[in-house]
This record gives sequence, structure tokens and C-alpha cells, in this order.
Amino acid sequence: MVGLYQGTDFVKIGITCYPTYGGSGAVATELGIALAARGHDVHFITYQQPFRLPNFLPRVWFHEVDVGRYPLFEYPPYDLALAVRMHEVVRDHQLDILHCHYAIPHATSAWIAREMLREGAGDVKVVTTLHGTDITIVGQERSFYTITRFSIERSDSVSAVSEYLRDETYRAFGCVACDVKVIHNFIDPTQFDRASHTFPIPTDRVGDRKVIMHISNFRPVKRVRDVVRVFAKVNEQVRSILVMIGDGPERVEAEDEARLLGVSDLVLFLGKIDAIAPLLAGAHLFLLTSDKESFGLSALEALASGVPVIGARAGGLPEVVTHGETGYLFDVGDVNAMADAGVALLTDSHKWQTMSDAAASDARRRFSQDAVVEQYEALYEQTLAKPSTKISTAST
Repeated sequence: MVGLYQGTDFVKIGITCYPTYGGSGAVATELGIALAARGHDVHFITYQQPFRLPNFLPRVWFHEVDVGRYPLFEYPPYDLALAVRMHEVVRDHQLDILHCHYAIPHATSAWIAREMLREGAGDVKVVTTLHGTDITIVGQERSFYTITRFSIERSDSVSAVSEYLRDETYRAFGCVACDVKVIHNFIDPTQFDRASHTFPIPTDRVGDRKVIMHISNFRPVKRVRDVVRVFAKVNEQVRSILVMIGDGPERVEAEDEARLLGVSDLVLFLGKIDAIAPLLAGAHLFLLTSDKESFGLSALEALASGVPVIGARAGGLPEVVTHGETGYLFDVGDVNAMADAGVALLTDSHKWQTMSDAAASDARRRFSQDAVVEQYEALYEQTLAKPSTKISTAST
């Protein structure tokens, strides 16, 4: 897809994200890879190599942020170390844009780096993409509220991964100097092609059971106990197995719930896995029971793999899952309704196949990589055409 960029030149982009397991890091990394394939230079700037980034790709560089350990600091100041590294990379590689995934600390560090550059008669544009936690949880904490709003308003351009998150940003922060554009997350349709993968879990472990799956970072917002409860109820009527992918603070809660419900031998905890497409290719149902979900990238990846999604009607998930067509959404915590829908779907092969086909088709039509990456390219072009942002006391 090289050469599709409509701007006057290809762009040099610095991308900063959380490199560990999670939706925002996955999207940021896949975006960088796609941009490089289209001819742009992409520089990842973070404290470790992003988990979905191969060791080498043409036009892709990785710059590690070194957080020194000094007796003076009880907690090393990562945001300042990041700002210094951003400044160095922009200066040495003449970057045009710093694209920050998450407002704090990444956009905050980018603002500091830009101010440092201006001291030397340099400059760089700052694009911030909001993914959810930075707005719905962290950013609304009293101690972070002001700096989050400041970082958003000091960005040259701001995007959000869902309409829900855009509206929540306006509601929570009342930004008067930011126009938040919605650019949804995306999938590579060639990667999440059910027919091109072989399910890696041995058949003697699965047998004739239906495969129900959940992927997340196991934070409290994911309500993983509800995932296990839904599975247990489905398994009472449909022989099933639950595959849990990921890890995090609530994993022990999920394991405990499986023991309490007597299904621990039917729940596989696989931990963090990068290549999830082969696993999704063997799934019959995907569960996402979160009480807050800014978008639901794992749900989109499941849909693209032809896996119907059953989950909670929360946040941006209704923008991804079309109720009654590609999955079913219910009130947060309504375990019984979710389980009933799962049983009805898994016991009707024609209905399941119809929904599976619709899920894969809809994901490819509405969230294709090419279309979304082009939206980011358009945002970069618009951003580079803007005059540089200046400090204004009116909006502080």
C-alpha cells in the first residue's frame, strides 16, 4: 500500500504508547507498522519495545527511554525521561509529528519536548489519541484532572477511538480549545481470517466442546468474574470450555470464581499471548463483560475472526457490536441474559453461522486497516497545515 499518502511528502512520525499488553499499545503498534508500509518513517519512543513490534521492519525504528535510578528519587520520573528522549529523537531525526497514545503522561511529555525544541528554534506537531483509561479513570482523578485537560488542549490535534470517548472527553473536561475527531480502531483483515489458521489447542483438550473465549488485561473494569459466571451457566446446557487470554490484577479473582463454581478444570488461563488470531479462529463465542469499554479492540478482533460477541452494553462497545446481528449486548452484570443468549446461539448452528458470517463481513467493512490508516494520514496532513499552538492563559 506504499504511496497512497495524499500529502506533499511522506511524514516522519514519533509514536509513544504503553508497550505492554493492552488495546492501546496494540493499535499504536499496528498503526506504526501500517504507516511504515505506506512509506512513512516511524520512530517508536517508549521504555521497551512494543509487544506487537517485530525485531526489524523497514522504515521502523525503536528508541528506548532510559529511566535512571537515582537515590534522590523514590519513584524515577518517567515523564521527564520520556520528554528528554522525545526531544532527542525529534532533533536528531527531524520528526514532523509526535503521535501520543494516551494524554498522560505521553502528551504531557510531548508538550515539554516541544517547548524544549522551541528554545532552539525547532518545532514539532503533537497529535494525541485518547484510548479510554486516560479519560474515564485516570484523567478524572482530582490530582490528574488539570494536567490531563492541559495536555489535551495543548495538543495540535486530538482523536478518540469512539464516539462515546469523544463525548466523555467533552463532558468530563469541557475542553474549549480541542476538536476531538473520532477515528476508530482497526483490524488487518488478512491477519484475522478464520480460514487461514489452525486452532493451536490440542483436540484432546477441547474434544467436542464449544470454545468460549475472553481476552483482556484483567483489570477490575473487565469484570472477569462475570465472564466465568456466564461460561458456567452456558456449560450447564452446552458442553463448553473457556479460554482466558491475558493477565492482570483480577486473574486470581477469575481463578477463584472458577473454583467456586466447580468449572476450574474447564477454564484455561493461557496468560499473555501476542499471536491471538489462531486462537480466535477456533472460538465459537467471545465474552466481554466490562462495565467500561472505550472501544473494545478484542471484541473487534473476535468479530473479524467470525466469532460472535456477547457482552455488556457499556461505553463504546455498541459502536463495535451490532446487537442481534454480530452479537448480543445486555446491561452490565446481567449474567443470566448473556448466558441465555450464548446457549441459544450455540445450540442453533444455522443462526451461529449467519451471525459468524455477518460479524466477519461487518468488521472488514467498517474497521478495515486501509480506511482507518488513511484517516490518520488525513489528520497528520491537517495538523501539519495548522499554525503552531501557543500558550494562552484564556484556556488554562
